[in-house]
Amino acid sequence: MEFPGIEPAEQAAAMMTAAGMARMPARVMMALVGSPDEGYTAAELAGRLGVSAGAVSGAVRYLQSMRIIQRLSRPGDRRDRYDLADDAFAGVVTGNAPLYARLGDLMERIADENTDAPISVARARDVADFLRFLAERMPQLADEWQAQRAARER
Repeated sequence: MEFPGIEPAEQAAAMMTAAGMARMPARVMMALVGSPDEGYTAAELAGRLGVSAGAVSGAVRYLQSMRIIQRLSRPGDRRDRYDLADDAFAGVVTGNAPLYARLGDLMERIADENTDAPISVARARDVADFLRFLAERMPQLADEWQAQRAARER
């Protein structure tokens, strides 16, 4: 089987890894970005990535738990296939909004407890404001994207 787009997928996976995602889930996710319409089996993913079935299995479980990929069952085929979930990237981005809000609150508490260092306090409050801004805007941006996509598809 030929696997188009391997190099860009590996570069994208490296970027995802640099941003904090575990390496194998990032590689599986990016491989699925370039999957055929029917998705890939675990064996095909292992072949594409040059890794063991066990490595793919762990990555698939992780990505499914995060609702980034989905299992596709086809009648008459005993092998499960995998593909990206609809709006997987929007879900990942907006799913972090509560994390940003909580982190902003914690930064604010750090600033409250560090009153003897005005420069540090100002920096912490600025970061807190930015994180709360992200928490508020990320879901709005996803909604705007949905509306733009729907308008384009009409």
